[in-house]
Amino acid sequence: MYRAVIEDLIQWKQSANRKPLILQGARQVGKTYILKEFGRSEYAKTVHISFDRDEKARQFFNEGGGAGRLIRLLSAHSETDITPNDTLIILDEIQECPVALEALKYFYEETPQYHIVVAGSLLGISLHGNASFPVGKVDMLRLFPMTYEEFLDAMGKQSLLKALRQQDWDTIDALAEDYIDLLRQYYYVGGMPEAVLAYTQGHGLQEVRRIQERILAAYRYDFSKHAPSNEVPRINMVWDSIPSQLAKDNKKFIYGAMKKGARAAQFEEAIQWLIDAGLVYKVSRVSDIKMPLKFYEDFSAFKLFLLDVGLMGALVKAPSSLVMIGNDIFKEYKGAFTELFAYTQLATTDIPVYYHSVDNSTIEIDFALQIGEQVYPVEVKSEINLQSKSLKTFMVSHPELKALRFSMRNHIDQDWVENIPLFAFKETLKSRL
Repeated sequence: MYRAVIEDLIQWKQSANRKPLILQGARQVGKTYILKEFGRSEYAKTVHISFDRDEKARQFFNEGGGAGRLIRLLSAHSETDITPNDTLIILDEIQECPVALEALKYFYEETPQYHIVVAGSLLGISLHGNASFPVGKVDMLRLFPMTYEEFLDAMGKQSLLKALRQQDWDTIDALAEDYIDLLRQYYYVGGMPEAVLAYTQGHGLQEVRRIQERILAAYRYDFSKHAPSNEVPRINMVWDSIPSQLAKDNKKFIYGAMKKGARAAQFEEAIQWLIDAGLVYKVSRVSDIKMPLKFYEDFSAFKLFLLDVGLMGALVKAPSSLVMIGNDIFKEYKGAFTELFAYTQLATTDIPVYYHSVDNSTIEIDFALQIGEQVYPVEVKSEINLQSKSLKTFMVSHPELKALRFSMRNHIDQDWVENIPLFAFKETLKSRL
C-alpha cells in the first residue's frame, strides 16, 4: 500500500547532507513495512536487522569498536556485501539495543557514505529515557496511521483522490455521496495498515475489528511492560477516559472525569508517557487566535486525542451498524469521531494546531491553525446543520479573520467563512501551505 512518507524517504536518500535516519511512530503504524518497501524500490540491497530477535547483532553493538567494524560485522552476519550508496541498512526494534541508538553518532562521523535507518516500537519512550541521544547527528521522520487520502488510494479510488488534490469542487460536490460513504468506512476501519489491508482484501468488518482489538491489547501490554509500574494504572485510566472526554460538549480534558478529586500532578506523567509512545496527541488551548498562536498558548487547558479513529471505535465498541449504515456516526457522540478524524489528519502536517475557548463562556473554536502568515479559526461539524453560535460570535469580534468550516455541506465561499466538505479536510489545508 502506498504511504506518502515514501516521498520523504526518497528526499532523505538524495540529500547531500544525509544523516542516519530515525523513523518514529506508534506500534503497528507500518514502520517496518515501509522501510522494507523503500529498500526494495530504491536500493540494490537491503540489510534488515531486528534487535528483538537477533542476539548476535545486539552483541556486536554492545561490544562497540567503531562504525567501520560494525559495518563489517553486519555485512558478514547478513551475508550481504554492504556497499556505500546502494545498500540500505535497517536497524529495527532499536529500543531493544539502546547502544545502537548511541552508535548513530559514529556512523554519521565515521561512515557517512552508508545509508542507515532505524525504527522501533515505543521509540519515543527510548528517546526520553536513558539512551544517549545523538543530537545533531541524525535526521528524523514520523510515520502516522494512514490518512483518509491514503485510504482512498488503498481502496482503488484514485480518481476521487485526484479531484481532492486538484480542489476540483464541481467534481467533488457531484460525487459527495461517494466521498461520504468512503469516509464512513474510514471511520470504522481507521488507518492502521493491517486493518486497511484486511478490508481492501475483502475480509469482513468483524475481522477488521478483531485486528483493531489485537492492536489495542498490544498497547495495553506495552503499558504494563515498558511504563513505570506505579504509572500503569494511571496510564490505563487516561487511555480509557479519552473517548468519553471527546464526547462532551466541552472537549477540554478534565482530570476529575477519570477519578473524583483527581489532580494534574497525579496524571501528568501518565499523559506524557502516552504522548511519547505516539498513542495520544495533545492540543493546547490559546486565549486568542492571533499571530503567532504560540504567544497565546495556555498550558493548563488541553484536549487529548487518540492516534486513530478506527481504534477509538474499537475501544468504545461502536457497532458496525452505527458506523456503516446511514449518517448516525456523524451525529452520535457529539461529534467526537468527527473532531478526532480532523485532528488525526492534521497530525500528519507541520501546521501548528491549538483550540480556543473562553472561560465562563460557551464560546469554543474547535481548532486554531497557523498556516504561513495567516491564522484560521476552524470549526468541524458532524452534520449538515451549520448553526454555530460560537463561531459567529467569535467572528463578530475578529472581522479581520476568515473562518474555515468543515461539514457535510458542499463547498461554498462566503465573506466571513469558507465551508468545505469534511472529507476534503487535509487536502484543503495542504493547498494553503
